[in-house]
Amino acid sequence: MDPELTDIATRGAAALAGLMVTSAWDRVKPRVAAMFGHRADSISEELDETQAELAAAPDNGRESALQSAEGEWQPKLRRLLVNDPAMAAELRSILDEFAPKATEQAPIVYHNELKDMTVHGTVLQVGHGKVVQADTINGDLNF
Repeated sequence: MDPELTDIATRGAAALAGLMVTSAWDRVKPRVAAMFGHRADSISEELDETQAELAAAPDNGRESALQSAEGEWQPKLRRLLVNDPAMAAELRSILDEFAPKATEQAPIVYHNELKDMTVHGTVLQVGHGKVVQADTINGDLNF
């Protein structure tokens, strides 16, 4: 399969799952369903089922429910795009209009400060761009 179609299907499924829990969903759903042509009605029902599952997920299970929705819709979108590559343009259009842009996302900032400490054992801090792993730390650690 064309890697570009795989990429758009993967990004589309992630965006689709995320949009299901936003106010934009009522505008997105009919466009996605219409992409499936004569199956639009049954796809619309499947989208409703997935959206209801996401809405019913408890806050502590929301991430898992989103991943499940992505996993459900990625192969459906991939098959659609393989059978009708022209639909990639429509999916890109939906993503451009509704999916959050990477530049619009606020950066995640972590600040940890540990003072006057002695650690015996393993300390492991993993973050975006910084990794600290140590057996013994004497003194301050700032990152």
